[in-house]
Amino acid sequence: MGEQRVSLVSDERQMQSFVKSLLKDVKALEYMLDNDWFESDITRIGAEQEMCLVDSKTYKPAPIAMEALDKMKSYPWVETELARFNLETNMIPRVFKGKCLSQMEAENVKNLTRIRQKLKGLNAEIILTGILPTLRKFDLGMHNLTPKKRYFALMEAINKQLIGTAYELRLMGIDELLVKHDSPLLEACNTSFQVHLQVAPSEFVQMYNIAQTLAAPVMAIAANSPIVFGRRLWHESRIALFQQSLDTRTSHDHMRERSPRVSFGNDWLHNSVLDIYREDIARFRVLLSSDVKEDSIEMLKKGEAPKLRALQVHNSTVYRWNRPCYGISDNGKPHLRIENRVLPSGPTMVDEMANAAFWLGLMVGMADQYKDIRKHISFADIRDNFGKAARYGIDCKFTWFKDKKISACDLVLKELIPIARKGLTKRKVAKADIDKYLGIIQERAKSEMNGARWQLRAFTKLIGETNRDEALTVLTASIVKNQEKEIPVHKWKLPELGDLKEYRPSKLKVEEFMITDLFTVQKDDIIELVAEMMDWRSIRYTPVEDTKGKLVGLITSRLILRHFIKGVKIDGETTTVKDVMLKKPLTVDPDMTILKAMEIMRDNKVGCLPVVKEDGELIGIITEMDFLRISGRLIERLEQ
Repeated sequence: MGEQRVSLVSDERQMQSFVKSLLKDVKALEYMLDNDWFESDITRIGAEQEMCLVDSKTYKPAPIAMEALDKMKSYPWVETELARFNLETNMIPRVFKGKCLSQMEAENVKNLTRIRQKLKGLNAEIILTGILPTLRKFDLGMHNLTPKKRYFALMEAINKQLIGTAYELRLMGIDELLVKHDSPLLEACNTSFQVHLQVAPSEFVQMYNIAQTLAAPVMAIAANSPIVFGRRLWHESRIALFQQSLDTRTSHDHMRERSPRVSFGNDWLHNSVLDIYREDIARFRVLLSSDVKEDSIEMLKKGEAPKLRALQVHNSTVYRWNRPCYGISDNGKPHLRIENRVLPSGPTMVDEMANAAFWLGLMVGMADQYKDIRKHISFADIRDNFGKAARYGIDCKFTWFKDKKISACDLVLKELIPIARKGLTKRKVAKADIDKYLGIIQERAKSEMNGARWQLRAFTKLIGETNRDEALTVLTASIVKNQEKEIPVHKWKLPELGDLKEYRPSKLKVEEFMITDLFTVQKDDIIELVAEMMDWRSIRYTPVEDTKGKLVGLITSRLILRHFIKGVKIDGETTTVKDVMLKKPLTVDPDMTILKAMEIMRDNKVGCLPVVKEDGELIGIITEMDFLRISGRLIERLEQ
């Protein structure tokens, strides 16, 4: 969950003091590694479960985490996350053997069941998904930042590093998303199931490089984050969204390279875990400070293992998809872990445990089979595979060992599942657990169905039947219901509109409802062009904008008709848009409710309302046909 006792670096003196502690921690870590201080005779596993909170009727984000935690003071294993609509739980570390996997799943089920019971009084539900489908851009405003010192400090620190004027999201899948945002709270879109594997220092280089190699195929079979703000993007959009939400870089007219704080890495690990910590200190400035009271070098002299708080604070602000972790075991000995941050939350707890079992088994099986994986595949290929897996998920094709080209499903079925089975068997994991969890991975690969593919198919079907908001709401409600039943995702049926008994659009904002795929004209365009465009596209309203995208007028089919009926035209004269357009059309703000927008249209007897920002920028339009469609759906629901 991270070190909570942190603050923004306020002056040079504080920065210098913290950096001194950071450098001492690195020296202390080096000393402990050189002198065999680390626990290496036992292997444990652990996990962190992130989740979203949604309103039980609208299935929109429910920013009630603080109220929920107030009801769960007796649950030390549940904690805040970055946004008010997120929670996180920590699971008990277990020795990697026997029934550890099914025990971890049972613990997760028990924890989430208890949370669900507490949320009933707050009219909220839990949902496990990489990115919440009903999440809207305005949900990521600073008003939804969890009110804790650590999070405010982190947001301010990242903002201070921003070179450009805003954070930009640029993703393309089936749809395209190009949008700016004013804070790094976009990170809160992402929820994951983070799995930890304890690793002996002597094996860390081998195991870390294996974790890097496995990131792509494991992500491909587990992908569950394809929808962002109602757009169908990458199968695991978390990867790009997380990097871009914290990316303080901007484009330049030179080729200087700057690394993002969220990354896969730039090379294999060659010497020890120290290489990662040293690179991250050298490459990334300190963002947060902590009042470090321990002197790690002095503690070593006393024979005590230091907690390395300064190093852990800095490590928590650099986001590698396979992150090294340092900790102290209950016996007082330090240990090292690899934290797999690739796996998304959901689709169900049993799916998550199947993903974890697959990765853990592969880590052991690969280590047994490949002493140095760098000799079998290039770093360029594993990095390329990682990007392809994020974009295309279960549909992608990898470059694998000996330059072989192989599809994700074939790789999983023919090569990786047998290796994972051997690895779990070597750890003496219960056969029933191995069969159960790897069986889920096998069926997922055979049917070519994971969470991402199911969401894409379901959403594409639904938006062909209704408006985007209702489609997202039905989709999210279906995910929640399937999760409660603990049905693996490859067995889920596609949702029907009638599955959601009640749909309440009245509190929707114009921004959620408006049409954004606009056909516009400019003042100097000839009126014949406008008439043809409106006929071609079967539209009755065409906004007029200037070269900067600001609204300057509106053309309606009635104005076009009136112009041609009059037929007044001097030979050689050309009629342009500015001669006919309505110069001061009624407009609405994107934050207005659609109920209020309907009232404005009714009272003023207009058939459309352009949607503009405060500076006059045109961002969308709503028409009477949009309201007719939503009204028709509500009548159909009443009939049902």
